[in-house]
Amino acid sequence: MPVGLAVEGANRPDHTLLRETLESIPVERPQPSEAEPQGMCLDNGYKYAEPKALVAEFGFTVHLPKDPAEAKAAKRKAGHKARRWVVERTHSWLNRFRGILIRWNKKPENYIAMLHFAFALITYRAAGLSG
Repeated sequence: MPVGLAVEGANRPDHTLLRETLESIPVERPQPSEAEPQGMCLDNGYKYAEPKALVAEFGFTVHLPKDPAEAKAAKRKAGHKARRWVVERTHSWLNRFRGILIRWNKKPENYIAMLHFAFALITYRAAGLSG
């Protein structure tokens, strides 16, 4: 599920918007514990010390793609669950909205409203509330 939202130009690295994205989480999160940790799946753009520390500051467990050698070894481990696809799945869901895929809105406020609408619809569908 999408967690938060931050909009900036395409020329900014993703990890520079991480704090803004995590601060924009719209729902109250339960406190993570050792029994019930809360994971954050990120891509290779976040493989730096600063984003890892920031995610830990917000109480998430970081899940990053493994290096090819590690991935091959982990694939053979019983009970290992892939997490990387979660990021691509969310992008795929967003690409189904033409107003997001091709940005027609010139004002950032309108584009953010379209993103909020898309996230709400994605969450509604994922919760099984649609027929």
